Amino acid sequence: MRVAVTGTPGTGKTTATELLETDLDVLHLNDVIKSEGFSTGTDEERGSLVADMDALEAWLDGREDVLVESYLAHNFDADRVVVLRAHPDTVVERLRERGESDSKARENAESAEPPRTLTRKARENAESEALDVVLSEAVHNHGTGNVYEIDTTDRDPEAVAAEIAAVVDGEREPSAGTVSYVDWL
Repeated sequence: MRVAVTGTPGTGKTTATELLETDLDVLHLNDVIKSEGFSTGTDEERGSLVADMDALEAWLDGREDVLVESYLAHNFDADRVVVLRAHPDTVVERLRERGESDSKARENAESAEPPRTLTRKARENAESEALDVVLSEAVHNHGTGNVYEIDTTDRDPEAVAAEIAAVVDGEREPSAGTVSYVDWL
């Protein structure tokens, strides 16, 4: 079985999967991209590597009994796709905690929070979360019957890991489309 755990940066993928108790091998694709040199360069504007998707797909080919974690994981074959979600303000807060606080752009003026400066990357991630971008791609690639949404906004990482384990163990029903943050826009 292959399980993908995906979501917008800041939704808690790495933290939750590091706490997950499973017999599956957990593969963090962002680490693989760096260690195997699977990038085609750097996006200077966003300060991130550009993944070589063909190289990643070839590397993953034939690997079974794995849980693949990354905001890119839904782009590859999987039996089940877990999409972690978080309120856009929570995404911004988590990204700030990781050092995404330098000013390049402003938070949406309609946010309940007073405007604070954000990097372009943090703003784009918050908007992506509000627009269901990763969820839409996961449903497009895998169908609603294989996608499991988990809202991480007010959950501790252990609870999120337990929800992922329930998906892995077949104890949770698919739930695509149950979380919405479009009102944030």
